[in-house]
Amino acid sequence: MFETQSGRAISAGGPTLVAVTEPAAAGAATEIPPQVPPQGSRGANPDGSDGSDVRGGPGAPVPSEGILRRQAQRESAARTYARSLPIVPVRARGLTIEGADGRRYLDCLSGAGSLALGHNHPVVLEAIRGVLDSGAPLHVLDLATPVKDAFTTELFANLPPALAADARIQFCGPAGTDAVEAALKLVRTATGRSGLLAFTGAYHGMTAGALDASGGAPGVRVTRLPYPQDLRCPFGVGGPEGAELSARWTENLLDDPKGGVPAPAGMIVEPVQGEGGVIPAPDDWLRRMREITAARGIPLIADEVQTGVGRTGAFWGVDHAGVVPDVMVLSKAIGGSLPLAVIVYRAGLDTWAPGAHAGTFRGNQLAMAAGAATLAFVRENRLAERAAALGERMLAALHGLARAHPCIGEVRGRGLMIGVELVDPDTGAAAPALAAAVRQECLDRGLIVELGGRHGAVVRLLPPLTLTDEQAAAVLDRLADAIPAAARRTH
Repeated sequence: MFETQSGRAISAGGPTLVAVTEPAAAGAATEIPPQVPPQGSRGANPDGSDGSDVRGGPGAPVPSEGILRRQAQRESAARTYARSLPIVPVRARGLTIEGADGRRYLDCLSGAGSLALGHNHPVVLEAIRGVLDSGAPLHVLDLATPVKDAFTTELFANLPPALAADARIQFCGPAGTDAVEAALKLVRTATGRSGLLAFTGAYHGMTAGALDASGGAPGVRVTRLPYPQDLRCPFGVGGPEGAELSARWTENLLDDPKGGVPAPAGMIVEPVQGEGGVIPAPDDWLRRMREITAARGIPLIADEVQTGVGRTGAFWGVDHAGVVPDVMVLSKAIGGSLPLAVIVYRAGLDTWAPGAHAGTFRGNQLAMAAGAATLAFVRENRLAERAAALGERMLAALHGLARAHPCIGEVRGRGLMIGVELVDPDTGAAAPALAAAVRQECLDRGLIVELGGRHGAVVRLLPPLTLTDEQAAAVLDRLADAIPAAARRTH
């Protein structure tokens, strides 16, 4: 339960709620120092400053119109976040971003989930400065270094024990999609097979092989399996029955000699579909996928790029189901806000010849240092458990909000990976225009959110794991204010 900053209450049981007095997350980074709020500003940050329209800071605010205009003139038409979030960040700390014009925002995008500890966390900055001050090389290809050894040791200490006991690691190019490509190449090399099993709604990256495995692939070069969900269940039943039908479909397709699916090289799955609309995989279903693949000698690849490092309320998304995959794809948070991507896999799959997979920028020493510090901080401060508890309360409050607003079709998520799907109250159809309006109303109130889902109708919340109760209340307050305002605007 949360008491909002405006004094309005949001509750798991409806629109009335009392305050939560849980202590702040351990080691949460200090916010940007407060400024004097202008008249007419709304809300307040936990530090007492306004979070939606604050001006000030060292010197006069920097004009941002010219910067945004030059970006539009110079950058690719493929730019995304810059279109929906026309701000010019100049400073950031923890949950807070300050724009060039002095306005402040609560950032619930967190670098698309990369910032497990929020912006510029002290332990991350200290780790980066330590490498810079030491004179260590910043670019080392795949050479062994003390920094890499420390990162690998910390990562292995946090892996599922059954995998860590028999694991190998491959450092890839700097993005999650590079690690997905490496995982696909790995299982194809190890098995001698080429086919791939993937799921509807999946997102694995934008390079060729990763895009082929994603739900929006323009051509079908992989076998597409139904991912279970409730609101838009492909079998029309949802719940455990829908998940069971999905598992049975998968099993039957693989065993049917006339099914048209030869033995594949691997199956790739997200423990929670992020871009697909924040849809958690049911634990029983994920265990069935592990049983099905293990019985048929099919390597199981878990894409933990966005779900890893405590995001879902467990250190890894697969931990909820107790599943140990053959390959884990890791990026985003493991670099502590800097580019880093790896795959970790069973030693039996390590059949590559030297140089079979490489990448010039796989030796990012700064990212390894920042990543090791982040992994250790999450572990030592039990931030995964914190995300589970806080996320459960936020989801309960949002379920209460949904009962008051028919345009909210479903609230779902796990830990601090939360989605709110907006629908047409009369038809139940996805409402992307309403979702876009909610995003804008949130931005106007000093809250940064992004959209996802099949039709771009899911408002996504990915706050840092250091989120405090007071900050969570402020986020919910602004979202609760934005939804009815957007509904009025689009009616």
